[in-house]
Amino acid sequence: MRFIRDIYSEARAAGRPAISFEFFTPKTDEGEQRFFEQVMPALAALRPDYCSVTYGAGGSTQSRTFSMVDRIQREFGIPCMAHLTCVGATREAIRTLLRDARERGIRNILALRGDPPEGADGFTPVEGGFRYAAELVDVIRELGDFGIGVAGFPEGHLENREGRLADWGHLRAKIERGADFVLTQIFFDNRFFHEFRAHLNGALQVRVPLVPGIIPILSAGQIERFTALCGATIPAALARRLEALKDDNAAAAAFGVEFATEQCVDLLRAGVPGLHFYTLNKVASTQAILAKLGLS
Repeated sequence: MRFIRDIYSEARAAGRPAISFEFFTPKTDEGEQRFFEQVMPALAALRPDYCSVTYGAGGSTQSRTFSMVDRIQREFGIPCMAHLTCVGATREAIRTLLRDARERGIRNILALRGDPPEGADGFTPVEGGFRYAAELVDVIRELGDFGIGVAGFPEGHLENREGRLADWGHLRAKIERGADFVLTQIFFDNRFFHEFRAHLNGALQVRVPLVPGIIPILSAGQIERFTALCGATIPAALARRLEALKDDNAAAAAFGVEFATEQCVDLLRAGVPGLHFYTLNKVASTQAILAKLGLS
C-alpha cells in the first residue's frame, strides 16, 4: 500500500486536495459487521484518497484497529492508516505492535499520545512506556517502512497550560523527529486553523502538509460532548444556532452539512493540502458535503 506522504505529494502536483475519512472502531463484532456491510461500501464509493481507524480509548480496541485497517485495504483497495497511542504500552509492546502492523501490510501510522483511560486522573505513562507522542514517532521511524502522521491542535492542546505557541513548538519537534504530515483536531472557527498554519509555516518553518480535520455536526448534544473532550471553541453564533436546534437532530444535521461545507470552501480557497473528515461511522453528512463541494 502507498505511503500517505506520497498521496499528498501527488495530490499537490495534480492541483487538488486529498480527501480522507476517519472511522472509529465498533466495540462489538455485530457493530463491525454493520460497518463493513453498510458504512464502508457507501463511503468507499466516494473514492477517498485514504482512510484511518482510531485506536479506542486507552488503547481498548487495538486488535480491532489493525484488523479493520487490514480488511479495508484488502477488500476495498484503499490505503488505510492505523492510529497508535502511548497509553498503557511499553516500548517493547509498541515494537511488537508495529511488527504486527508491518506483517499485515499496514504502512501508515498516526502516532498519538492518546487520552487516559476513562476515570483516570490525567495521563500517566506505564513503566518503560512513553510520556510524549514524539517518543512514539522516534520508535516508529527507527523500525522504518512506515509513513507517520501526527496530531496538531489549532487552539492548543487542552492539557497544555503554556499556551498555543508552546504547543505548536511541541508539534514542530514531532515533525523534526520524522512525522510526514499533520492532521488537526476539530475546530469550528477557521481563524484558528489559519493562525496555526501561518505560525508553523512562518516562524517555525514547517513544510509538511497541515491538514484540517472536519467534523459534520449531527446534533447539539454531540458537539457539546466533543468540545468538552477536546476543548474546541464554539463561536457565539454557532452556539445560538445549536441551541435553537437542540430538539431537532434532523435539522441540526442538515445545518451541520451547510456549516461544514462553508468551512471547507474557505479552507480550500486558502489552499489546504486536503480535508480529513471525522465521519463518526456515518454516511449521509460526509456524502452531502463532498457533493456540495464537487469532490464526490
